[in-house]
Amino acid sequence: MSQRPEEALNNAKMDVDALYREDMITDRKVGSLRRLTPIKSDGSDDAGRPVLYVGEAQIMTNAGPLPINFDIEAANLTEAVDKFGEAAKAAVDRTVRELQDLRRQASSSIVVPQGGMGGMGGVGGLGGPGGKIQLP
Repeated sequence: MSQRPEEALNNAKMDVDALYREDMITDRKVGSLRRLTPIKSDGSDDAGRPVLYVGEAQIMTNAGPLPINFDIEAANLTEAVDKFGEAAKAAVDRTVRELQDLRRQASSSIVVPQGGMGGMGGVGGLGGPGGKIQLP
């Protein structure tokens, strides 16, 4: 059973063993990198966990800019910067494929007449009064 939003907020608790300090790095042209440095509950660096790198870019769509976030497998900042372009291209390609799949699914969705398929009323026994079709 899912929680209501206010219940979820009341139960929200950060995991003290999974804390990260976030640094934003950008060239102000192509995109941004977030460097997530693991820290202990006292704020000191946690050398027992790896530093994570997350790339951020955006693509323009008919509906406006769409933010794209993607993980970058890298051992250090220099490597993350070098791999940014390749990781961004893969993330954009993946996002475009997902958008195309969603568009295909939406265009092939079945439209059910209002009132269901009970055979009562409407034109040809389909739907409610007047056989009006309601789009999803």
